[in-house]
Amino acid sequence: MAASAARASIYEKMFIQKEPGRGADIKGKTTSFDYYESVYSPEVSGSLTFFDAGSSIAAPKEQDKQQRRGSIKSSLPLTGYEKLIVKIASKSGTLDLTKNPLIVNGVPTVAQQANRQTVFLPLKSGSTYENLDIKNDCKKYDGPTISATVRAILKDLNIPESRADIEDTQNNYKFISAATGGLDLINDLCRKSIPTNGGDPGFFFYETQDGVNFKSIDTLISQDEVETYTYNGALKSNIDNDENDFRIVLPPNVIRDQDIEDALKWTNSRNVFFNPHTLAVEDSIYSIKTNPPKQTLGKRVPYTNKLKPKSYSTTNYHVLDIGSLEPTDINPNNDPRAWQAKSPMRYNLLHSQLMEIQVPCNLKLRAGNVIRCEIERQGDLNELGALDEQQSGKYLILHLCHHFDTTRSYTSMTLARDTYGLYVNNK
Repeated sequence: MAASAARASIYEKMFIQKEPGRGADIKGKTTSFDYYESVYSPEVSGSLTFFDAGSSIAAPKEQDKQQRRGSIKSSLPLTGYEKLIVKIASKSGTLDLTKNPLIVNGVPTVAQQANRQTVFLPLKSGSTYENLDIKNDCKKYDGPTISATVRAILKDLNIPESRADIEDTQNNYKFISAATGGLDLINDLCRKSIPTNGGDPGFFFYETQDGVNFKSIDTLISQDEVETYTYNGALKSNIDNDENDFRIVLPPNVIRDQDIEDALKWTNSRNVFFNPHTLAVEDSIYSIKTNPPKQTLGKRVPYTNKLKPKSYSTTNYHVLDIGSLEPTDINPNNDPRAWQAKSPMRYNLLHSQLMEIQVPCNLKLRAGNVIRCEIERQGDLNELGALDEQQSGKYLILHLCHHFDTTRSYTSMTLARDTYGLYVNNK
């Protein structure tokens, strides 16, 4: 039988580059490497641990005229901002960060022993540092759509179009950057963005090993699942064959389930809008009962029949942006009546259920993918089928970590979904 996806992966390249032409190969010294993605984060990150028995590399002449050999930490030397060039081959594919290396984020932590050093390196995406390099304190962005603005900001950050997957928006927002990093600007635009397909407002801006993504929640959750994982509580430890490749290896950890009291704070809201041009006040009630989400990962929202008409649990006050950037324009700048109430609902609803799972390493998975979890039901398995139809179903990957060490490789995920149910019902 084929080998397990949980076996140790192969480090095809693990190289620390201090500068062009100078670096250190740590392929045989690496003890563990972790790689992270999240739909919350516009940067990927990681951490690396390696050991060094000394005499690994000669010191540069400007540091030591005799160019004596020493540890990588002292003789390269490692001070932060070095590039880590990584390529790891696993049964499921390859993690290739050779063209977009991670950056050593600060002075590494060292554990000193009698005959060796253990070095820990925190790592960040290169876009992190582009974000901090503000080239224009007050740059105006004026569309014609928010998605066009996102593309313009990414160009300012030197992120090529080939590494950007940007979903189009139907609305525009004019603003001045006010000495804010480009990644932070795009993050702020997410909640104000409406997709062109008529879906609910609310986007995520995040980076994966393929590049950066600007995607609506509706688009993400309407994807087909990329993998199916099962859990039946009878898993046996095994890395010699592929029996467990698509099984959840530890009991799923449910870290959040439906909280009706919390949900009622954002599913029904009173929204008061003041127009400074006409001095008119508009008062409206937004309810998830009359404005249900366009897409869900399971069945319909389960508690809408409990909501009373014209009731609300919170009041929001808004001043329409009229003429702040265009004095002659009397139309609201990105009219919040189209997204202000719906956007928080969509984000909060998506996080109704949160679950953590661990599976054998699968480098095909990305943050923002949808997977299916099939979890065995408790009780008589011969009655009404073997699957728990409430807990099983489609989930969105919020956070993802690929872990590699000397004996095993696995992928840990935090999953989210908005409603219960094995089968999707959006009619």
